[in-house]
Amino acid sequence: MELIIHGDKLKITPAMSNYIEEKLGKLEKYLQNGENIRANINVKVNGHKHRVEITIPLKTFILRSEETTEDFYTTVDKTIGKLERQIRKNKTRMVTKQSKTSYDFDLLSIEPEEEEEQKVVKRKSIEIKPMHEEEAIIQMELLSHKFYLYKDSDKNKLVVIYKRDDGNYGTIEAEE
Repeated sequence: MELIIHGDKLKITPAMSNYIEEKLGKLEKYLQNGENIRANINVKVNGHKHRVEITIPLKTFILRSEETTEDFYTTVDKTIGKLERQIRKNKTRMVTKQSKTSYDFDLLSIEPEEEEEQKVVKRKSIEIKPMHEEEAIIQMELLSHKFYLYKDSDKNKLVVIYKRDDGNYGTIEAEE
């Protein structure tokens, strides 16, 4: 696995890089063609807090995890642990769909987690109204939702606006 490690307000030392490489190496047993996979790791420092974000784009999925703690090594452990749980948790779903899709995972090496099967419990239809981004933010806040789907009146595209952990907003635009 190729690792691309970036430090934000922090110089990545060889010891930090080696630690990340060693810990991410444990995930390679779950992946097929691990040598062709690129993992993007961002390490940020804000005061005494260390934030580690790991993104691994695969052919069919994007694995992503982030954690924040006061210790760099603990943060790396938690972030990679979260990625491993994501893979194990979704093994059953991937096995049932494997005949239809080719995955980057070596599904035989993954031990599934014992959890209740999650399913869609609510479906909702909404009327999508054209509006500006500011109007969508206001509507989202009025509804006390974490995200809101609307049609951007300027770009004529479907957009999801969401509230980020840092209190700011993000958008996801649909490409056609």
